[in-house]
Amino acid sequence: MREYETIESAKSGAVLAIRLNRPEIHNAIDDRMISELTEAFKSAAEDASVRVVILAANGKSFCVGADLNWMARMADAPGEANIEDARKLAAMLRAVRECAKPVIARVHGLTVGGGNGLVAACDLAVGSTDAAFRVAETRLGIVPAVISPYLLRKIGDRACREIFFTARNFSAAEAAAFGLINKAVPPSELDREVESLAESLLRSGPMALSAAKELLLRVGSMDEDEAGEYTARMIADLRSSPEGREGIRAFLEKRDPSWVGKKK
Repeated sequence: MREYETIESAKSGAVLAIRLNRPEIHNAIDDRMISELTEAFKSAAEDASVRVVILAANGKSFCVGADLNWMARMADAPGEANIEDARKLAAMLRAVRECAKPVIARVHGLTVGGGNGLVAACDLAVGSTDAAFRVAETRLGIVPAVISPYLLRKIGDRACREIFFTARNFSAAEAAAFGLINKAVPPSELDREVESLAESLLRSGPMALSAAKELLLRVGSMDEDEAGEYTARMIADLRSSPEGREGIRAFLEKRDPSWVGKKK
């Protein structure tokens, strides 16, 4: 696997774990991490041997958002350079959200600002019950602009207004109630829960999971006619594909399909 400076990447079977690795500063995001996360997720999307991605972090925190030294440096940059830097952050979040493989966030410790954007860009998220969350940008005289599309999609307008305006801490239980994470579990059960979720995903067809993710990314913005044609073609293509035929045949024959248990 490629060596990175700010993240780690390790594959076990069909599961790729990407870990934020700036524990000494609670995994604060800077331009280097943005570049490396973008590359890692694009690589995962293109790697046929990867079927599930887990986004986790080393150290005491998941991610405390932007490295303020980097933010201060970019604040002094010429206008176009400042904007281009922000575009790279947006591209990183998009690489996570649009990765062709399902992405699970493993969340522990403190998650602030852009860290919440990373969680929201993932498909599924499991958090430790002792985790704490905050979207604190307004306290710094700025706004959570680039992460806002992801948080709005994940938790909705009402919750965003509350956490953006008040910049208050909220618990893992609240994060689950908002919909930012799917489940909060005791710290001792966090790894087991994430592994169980990954194993469950591996029982689904690899092409089917990618197609399901594409479906969810695209169909919500279509009108009724476009959605009808798009979804009809998708199911027709999938059920006649080798994977679809194998899955249906395996069900009728009361056996596991060929992809279950494979280390690919």
